[in-house]
Amino acid sequence: MLWNKKLIVTCGALLASQVSWANQAADAVAPEHSSGFEKKSLVKASDWMVTAANPIATQAGADILKQGGNAIDAMVTVQLMLGLVEPQSSGIGGGAFLVYWDAKNNQLTSYDGRETAPLNATPKLFLDESGQPMKFYDAVVGGRSVATPGTVQLMWDTHQKYGKLEWAKLIAPVIKVAEQGFEISPRLATLIDKDQQRLSRFAATKAYFFDDNGQPKQAGTLLKNPEYAATLTAIAEQGAKAFYQGDIAQNIIDTVKNAPGNPGVLAQVDFDSYQIKQREPVCSPYQSYQVCGMGPPSSGALTVGQILAMTEQFDLRSWGANSAKSWQVIADASRLAFADRGLYMADQDFVPMPTQGLLDTSYMKDRAKLITPGKALESAPAGNPPWAHAMKLSQDESIELPSTSHFNVVDQDGNVVSITTTIENAFGSRLMVNGFLLNNELTDFSFRTHSDGKPIANRLEPGKRPRSSMAPTIMMQDGKPYMAIGSPGGSRIIGYVAQTIIAHTQWDMDIQQAANQPRLLNRFGELDVEQGTSAETLKPELEKMGFDVNVRDLNSGIHAIRLTKDGLEGAADPRREGKAIGH
Repeated sequence: MLWNKKLIVTCGALLASQVSWANQAADAVAPEHSSGFEKKSLVKASDWMVTAANPIATQAGADILKQGGNAIDAMVTVQLMLGLVEPQSSGIGGGAFLVYWDAKNNQLTSYDGRETAPLNATPKLFLDESGQPMKFYDAVVGGRSVATPGTVQLMWDTHQKYGKLEWAKLIAPVIKVAEQGFEISPRLATLIDKDQQRLSRFAATKAYFFDDNGQPKQAGTLLKNPEYAATLTAIAEQGAKAFYQGDIAQNIIDTVKNAPGNPGVLAQVDFDSYQIKQREPVCSPYQSYQVCGMGPPSSGALTVGQILAMTEQFDLRSWGANSAKSWQVIADASRLAFADRGLYMADQDFVPMPTQGLLDTSYMKDRAKLITPGKALESAPAGNPPWAHAMKLSQDESIELPSTSHFNVVDQDGNVVSITTTIENAFGSRLMVNGFLLNNELTDFSFRTHSDGKPIANRLEPGKRPRSSMAPTIMMQDGKPYMAIGSPGGSRIIGYVAQTIIAHTQWDMDIQQAANQPRLLNRFGELDVEQGTSAETLKPELEKMGFDVNVRDLNSGIHAIRLTKDGLEGAADPRREGKAIGH
């Protein structure tokens, strides 16, 4: 069943050219950054808007909307352009989750384009000769970590259902940029430089990212990708079939199976059997909103929903964004939510899930009672949500490192796209085929299958989709979309999205102010405080509360569009190169 304006509950208890105005925002409530982030202003528009992590991709999507395309049309172009200009984060060698509001039918739905484990994968895939889990990067780099890509099928299926402009017309602008070249951005250049050792391991990858002297290509270098152009030309002419059957699929399989030192097990049967799953969104009540997102295999919507539900039991509004007590409550709620995430959340097609119970109102109130304002939790065990299915599980051990990209589109008809897309780790498996990088998504599974004699929900199984933290979100109010929001950042995505929603709804920040605010995150007990921001001033008080505080870079990438009675507002995270463009 799809979510619509007449539906009050879903899944039982789950649902109880750019116009920019300078000086639009009032003084921010939260501490201002003291670091050198690019200052960005709230963007306003009346008809349509795109927010994406790279200005070339944002502009490409805007151009499609100018030509009369709709949100799904723009999504295709933005995604393919991001795969070219931001290849470290996403692309056709990976997967994505889409949350979509269909304005014509007043329906909210979601599409699962997550990668799948090869049917030849075994539980021992990530164990060494002694039966112990491999070191993370030993597993990542090469063919062993590559899952069946889902992004092309996601774009094709949703365009077939909702698209307005011709398929080939959406791809043509990306082919042009791939052939003519684009300037390497400072962000991409920095990441190439940091990952030299791994990127230089494979000939095709090294040839693309390094110059003739074997040095990493620098910012401003014109980078052409004729192989990607050729791949896109085939997809433009033949649709998804060009990717999943024929030469492209065979090249992927051959590259994975023959990866030097670390081959994988991907086969044609995995491409033949791959399917996009249309799923009912997971929605949680919060204030006057329903916060809706992607259900399992994503842990995003459930964990964001739990954080919001627990923090709602406290007076964050009066405490304010400058209060260490506010952040202590948010941090402890996050830690409790992550404990549930680690024990229960995985691909719902393979593992029974207490989805309704995890957001049950009474359960959330009981979990919130574990939080004492002013005193950090000493421990945070998983809870016992209402659940008809009896199963004993062990905590997950997977590692999810930050990369990924998020973008939003609202078209002139009111259709809304919120999509988070990834190849997992930066540059994925580091294997490059036909002009694009392949994912390392299999390392999002737990390397162990059992612990203490009990199975781990997010264990590797053939055909299974690895658990994700991607949290593409559409907030609903009075049966209509209120805001589309999401972020990259590995398992920290959940905290970035939750605290941005809190800042907007509780502390009256506009969405750009909420994106600007310093980050404080707690997933597993250690409290991360964003380096180079005034959040560092909270460190002594947080330590007195009992936190182990770690000051570090927290490179969020929040992108958001708010739909108001007066038009649209867009925000892009100052920590990245993204941009909002509206008309």
